[in-house]
Amino acid sequence: MRGFLERLLRMDRRWIFLFVLLSVAIPIVVPLGLPVTTTESTRKAFEFIEAMKPGDTVLISFDYGPSSAPENDPMAEAVMRQCAIKKLRFVVIALYPLGGLNLANNVVAKIAAEFPDLKYGVDYVNLGYKDGASAVMRRMGDDIAGAFPTDEAGTPLSQIPLMKGIASLRQVQLVFTAATGIIGEWWITQVHPQAGTPIIIGPTAVSAPKYYAFLNSGQLEGMLGGMKGAAEYEKLMRAAHPEMERFYASTRAFTATKGMDGQTVMHTVVLLFILLGNLAFFLSQKKAVR
Repeated sequence: MRGFLERLLRMDRRWIFLFVLLSVAIPIVVPLGLPVTTTESTRKAFEFIEAMKPGDTVLISFDYGPSSAPENDPMAEAVMRQCAIKKLRFVVIALYPLGGLNLANNVVAKIAAEFPDLKYGVDYVNLGYKDGASAVMRRMGDDIAGAFPTDEAGTPLSQIPLMKGIASLRQVQLVFTAATGIIGEWWITQVHPQAGTPIIIGPTAVSAPKYYAFLNSGQLEGMLGGMKGAAEYEKLMRAAHPEMERFYASTRAFTATKGMDGQTVMHTVVLLFILLGNLAFFLSQKKAVR
């Protein structure tokens, strides 16, 4: 054992990097199916959307960029799938300036391919990106067409069947914001008081703690906290809608559940190296004193 620890101290650090890489990659390619416990905030979010009636409208706002896509993409995809299964109409917008629109377009295209029966302009619409997030939100509270005169393709909102009867956020039954940074908070502090529209947020893990105050005050209907929150949501989706098992079991699709497998194994490997490294160091110091 002592000889092994001494060799560990002399190990090229590139081997450690390789072990860490494999610990993340292998569980994503070959899912382990590690258990995921569901928190109340995620369950409340899922149950709120699950209780909505067919024909209700959900606004899904992409308020994040590429750096947090591994956390936020699975949230947006899961909520959009739930809308498709429940026959809820959804309106997609992007308020994040750095890549938010591209991420929105990618997720919309993915869900549209999974649910070929969805009709653009009737079941869903993509209004695209608009700069000035907080000002846009306030304008939508009174006049959506004033903020987004056309959809992403340039079609006036007056010509889109889904948008008929939806003049403002007051006619929207829910806003879901997948968010990083301050934009998600603005939906809670500006839109909810103005329009009274229920809000569910999917923040990155590092931002999630600050939103518990909004949950406890009733300003949020639910929250998906980071990749774990997205994995919890996927678990609830699989239990409530077995038809989605084919997607979540696919080896080609990245899901938050697979991401959590990789994250758990990677953290275990890192902790093991820290433990062994410290043990080897103290033994070597003890040997040097002698």
